Amino acid sequence: MCWQNRDQLRFVLREGKKRQIRRMCEMVGLRVVGLKRIRIGNIMLGNLPTGQWRYLRDDETI
Repeated sequence: MCWQNRDQLRFVLREGKKRQIRRMCEMVGLRVVGLKRIRIGNIMLGNLPTGQWRYLRDDETI
């Protein structure tokens, strides 16, 4: 976990459990107002719209 700015934290999880980030923040008195996934494994999501999917490129593996 590291602070991105005054209002945002960045988490890197290898395996996320149900509501894990929300529970961790709650334990130290922080309130989560939104979450954004930026990658899955080593695959960056980039500008992929919410609810959409794409085929993996030949150089991408999970």
